[in-house]
Amino acid sequence: MLVRRPRLLFVSPRFLFPMDQGGKIRTGNTLRGMKGGAFDITLVSPAPADHARYGKDIEAACDRFVPWPEQPRSRIRRVLALASRLPVAAATDRSAAGSAVVKQALADKPDVVVVDFPHADVLMPPRIDAATVMFTHNVEAEIFERHAKRETGIWGFVWANQSRKMARLEQESLARYDSVVAVSDRDRDVLAKRYRLKLVEAIDTGVDLDFFAMNPPDSEPDPGGDGGTLIFTATMSWAANVEGIHFLLDEVWPRLLAVRPRMKAVIIGRNPPASLAEKVKERGLNVTLTGFVDDIRPYVAGANVYVIPLFVGSGTRIKAFEAMAMGRPVVSTTLGIEGLDVTDGENFLRANDADAFARSILGLLDDASLRSRIATAARHLMEERFSWSRVAAQFEAICLRVLERR
Repeated sequence: MLVRRPRLLFVSPRFLFPMDQGGKIRTGNTLRGMKGGAFDITLVSPAPADHARYGKDIEAACDRFVPWPEQPRSRIRRVLALASRLPVAAATDRSAAGSAVVKQALADKPDVVVVDFPHADVLMPPRIDAATVMFTHNVEAEIFERHAKRETGIWGFVWANQSRKMARLEQESLARYDSVVAVSDRDRDVLAKRYRLKLVEAIDTGVDLDFFAMNPPDSEPDPGGDGGTLIFTATMSWAANVEGIHFLLDEVWPRLLAVRPRMKAVIIGRNPPASLAEKVKERGLNVTLTGFVDDIRPYVAGANVYVIPLFVGSGTRIKAFEAMAMGRPVVSTTLGIEGLDVTDGENFLRANDADAFARSILGLLDDASLRSRIATAARHLMEERFSWSRVAAQFEAICLRVLERR
């Protein structure tokens, strides 16, 4: 006798493909790992008109896909959303078409409903007649608070205003779900304490170990005594990434050039802002802004050190694990590596100011054995603990427990 698998409805506020940003990478790979497992999965999300070209990716992530038309997130729309009671991320996720698709999907009586990101709660009805899970990728309000602390004037006011709105949204939305999933033990504890939540469970961050295969340390380019190549991959629409790149170029780069005048950097990310391009051109920096690339792996393989110069954010940075899986040593701020269970001096090097950043980079470039030791230990850790199949199993187990309790 065949036993019906429980049905899981997964509500995403954005189209997951291509998986070119942290949240999309995490959600997409988690769903891929769960496909064919304990649940029959229906994914609903906005989608572009040409979404059929991602048919194989969609099929790998769910048993069925129900889209609604994707709305452009124009700058004007985001500016107008500043006047909303909701934070901009939530106000721009509102969609009558999306809410209608969700309503119809709920009418099919799924057993478990997973909502991706707190701001996607605006798509949900007041009552959900199923076991419910909220998948948080960050402590969202914390991101805005960290921005507010680093800004002055009008931008400081805007970030502070958005942080208050996001904190209110998180408080109201998270409390109505049976379980909240966080992406690190650190985020789990912060969410539970900050919002007095009864049940917050954590999953690990993962990495595709086959796609991001190990590049042996002896395959890297020789930095010589006066060169070396750094790499950073970033979503340029996120202000914290752009701020980090300016920090790298303004404060760290002069210290590096004083010792290694032939240093190079490769910065990958779609639509780099004009301010970065102008800075590189005006100063004659040996820095390449690639824009969007289909595959970051050749660029990472061609570098000596992967850097994460971030001072604002929350959740975890998947990019760190991708670099570690590929066998490139990582230099990161505390924030850049936050929430990831890795050890300073063993799996990466920590640096929280320009002097420390430059010292760590130069130390790695000067010592091939140190680069090899850090990179090899990090790859081994990825293999032992952080495959996406393991993360997907963690997420699936949480959904099963929520269903059992209901």
